[in-house]
Amino acid sequence: MILVALLSSCASSHSDRIVVGSKNFTESLILGELLAQQIEARTHLKVERRFYLAGTYICQQAVVAGRIDIYPEYTGTALTAILKQKVGGDKEEIYQRVKSDYETHLGLTLGPPFGFNDTFAMEIRGEDARRLNLKTLSQAAAFVPQWRAGFGYEFMERPDGYAGLAAAYGLHFAAPPRIMDLGLLAPALKDHQIDMAAGNATDGLIPALDLFVLEDDRYYFPPYEAVAVVRRQTVQQHPEVAQAVAELGGKISDQEMQQLNYALEGQHRDVKDVAREFLRSKGLAH
Repeated sequence: MILVALLSSCASSHSDRIVVGSKNFTESLILGELLAQQIEARTHLKVERRFYLAGTYICQQAVVAGRIDIYPEYTGTALTAILKQKVGGDKEEIYQRVKSDYETHLGLTLGPPFGFNDTFAMEIRGEDARRLNLKTLSQAAAFVPQWRAGFGYEFMERPDGYAGLAAAYGLHFAAPPRIMDLGLLAPALKDHQIDMAAGNATDGLIPALDLFVLEDDRYYFPPYEAVAVVRRQTVQQHPEVAQAVAELGGKISDQEMQQLNYALEGQHRDVKDVAREFLRSKGLAH
């Protein structure tokens, strides 16, 4: 009910403040908080946080409708799930295609990539990878008929998700995949409730739980560079916001994002503290 109320609330002009959104998983929350603190530090605008707005489609609807001004997204997700385009091209080409189409058709624009690529990661237990000498998804396909899979709802529905992956690699699991909350996938894999999960390459729990990411050797997944999606009207009214966001460009490596995720998921630290420390380490926060 809270989500419905948020999305149905009046999209009145909020020229005195910037509304930052996020999806409902740890990494999106961290990126949302980094954006919020960066804007607070670099502008005189008030920042309102609207985090945990479910998944991609809800965030997209909210930013197009003007209920939020900015939220973190991924180029591959924007290309396939929002623009409904086929995968093709390197990361720079995909970034430019998404940016151009967002500006032309949706009244949105992209900030520069944050610096990491959070592709889908098909994870198995490290012990299984070592025992079976598995490194790639193609190798794992032979064992999948004995395995149970667990995926998030969005991965099951997306055009770049389960159906296409199963077709590309000939994956036939022992039973239909279990649809699970994203936060439960890694623990369920560790506890042998499932045998393969669709996580993310920057998951903080991958090394902590001794999980292994199978190589996408048929290049099924496109690049998923993390970027900020911003309303063009917001940029026009407040160019200082675009400048603040641009300063985050190239500042987060794959390894650093994994460490940030682990700070919340593994160490249970507060997102505000984690974001503040990271920005200071990059010379961005006061």
